[in-house]
Amino acid sequence: MLSFPRWKVLAIILPLLIGVLCAIPSFLPDSTVAHLPSALRTRVNLGLDLSGGSHLLLEASTDDVARQRLANMEEQIRTELRRGTPRIAVGDISSRDGKLSFMVRDPRQVDAAVERIRPMTQGAGLTGQRDFNVEVVNSSTIVVTPTSAGIDNAVKGAMEVATEVIRKRIDEMGTREPTIQQQGSNRIVVQVPGLQDPKALKDLLGQTAKLEFKLVDTAADPSEVAQGRAPVGSEILPYPGNPSGVPLIAVKRQVMVSGEELTDATQSYDQQTNEPLVSIRFNGAGGRKFGQVTSQNVNRPFAIILDGTVLSAPNINEPILGGSAQISGSFTVESANQLAIALRSGKLPVALAVVEERTVGPQLGADSIRSGLIASIIAVTAVAAFMFVSYGRFGMYANMAVAINVLVILGVMGILNATLTLPGIAGFVLTIGTAVDANVLIYERIREERRRGRNVVQAVEHGYKEASRTIFEANVTHAIAGGIMLALGSGPVKGFAIVLLIGIATSVFTAVTFTRMVVANWLRRTRPTDITI
Repeated sequence: MLSFPRWKVLAIILPLLIGVLCAIPSFLPDSTVAHLPSALRTRVNLGLDLSGGSHLLLEASTDDVARQRLANMEEQIRTELRRGTPRIAVGDISSRDGKLSFMVRDPRQVDAAVERIRPMTQGAGLTGQRDFNVEVVNSSTIVVTPTSAGIDNAVKGAMEVATEVIRKRIDEMGTREPTIQQQGSNRIVVQVPGLQDPKALKDLLGQTAKLEFKLVDTAADPSEVAQGRAPVGSEILPYPGNPSGVPLIAVKRQVMVSGEELTDATQSYDQQTNEPLVSIRFNGAGGRKFGQVTSQNVNRPFAIILDGTVLSAPNINEPILGGSAQISGSFTVESANQLAIALRSGKLPVALAVVEERTVGPQLGADSIRSGLIASIIAVTAVAAFMFVSYGRFGMYANMAVAINVLVILGVMGILNATLTLPGIAGFVLTIGTAVDANVLIYERIREERRRGRNVVQAVEHGYKEASRTIFEANVTHAIAGGIMLALGSGPVKGFAIVLLIGIATSVFTAVTFTRMVVANWLRRTRPTDITI
């Protein structure tokens, strides 16, 4: 039990040494850390409440998801019935009351139409329901109704995609350690430490970035367009930069190319006017489609549409065959760069609205850090004094273990690239207070063994052996509680749980294994006949 061969000593010292070395960069300035080897650039990141920054709570509209699903289903139905064999003629498709309804012109084709539409529906998760119900009403009218299970499943998928798109956009901004997590069924929490002005962040996240290229309907009557009425097969969209002065324009409903076929988007400049613009590049399929459409529509204008608003409507002077294009629209350098970031990261599947906004100043974070340091110093000093007065030399060994434990916790957090928050500091102080619990149990057991008449070596050996079982059981209960908080909690609760779990693991190692090695080495060197605890 007290035998420590050289390999065992190295196995104990080496991980502690690595932990201490990984903690050192957290105390160094950024300029110094930049010159360290990449393996040693392990720093504990400060959370929003310590470093300051911006907090946004974004909310998605479930009605928006339902409308998009209905529009997608309408387009699929039109395409399938029109292109299938035989072709099935239908009347106008109505989308009133959140469901699609249309009449099949030939009643004999109703069953064939239903058979083509039903394969378009899918199972809604594990509910056993379909995402759409298909019914026949009045012998010739087909009604397609979205189910609640289908909408819930679509919202869940849309929120997962939206969370990843937001993460990509914020990473493109170059911010450090943002916190992005889903809250509830339709909300996303975004915390960006160090960002004091959230306006650029809100502008970036507020863009759905749905990019579309459509032909302009040149046959539309300008007076009808001004009144918001579009010809059949076209739609009216806002066009703030319209040279005619009318902030509306008629465009064809059919999409030439969409933003989903982009491979890259960068901010650049017009070589003639030096105005900022966005250069985009399509994938192979998108480049072929764009080249084909522009070849067939030379001398006709096409509209570049972002989130339902026309940015510009340039004329197609010649076929665009290179698989790339440029988007202009009275951009500034900042707005062009934000649009490029949004397009590169992909479009949001649902529009998000900011329902809560908070900005934490760096001064408040500095006060929190100062308070946390004072609390930590007081805790360490009080614990160290109590242990030294109560247990003498053995208390000094426990204090040494606590000091190493503090550094190892910081080192492990740095290796894991974890973020320290104000509740994390609370967990840190709690860990310091409980780190010596194991030593107290061990030393009291050694006292008891000495009172029973065992010699020094036997008392120490039995003290560590018998107390280890109790220490293990006590820390397992702590770990279970911390694990539950980590799994079910969010934000501050999760930050507290992370520090608590790391502290449990490191404190048991330092308080039991490390101090046993130190005590064994002291006994081997001095061979005392009695000990005072």
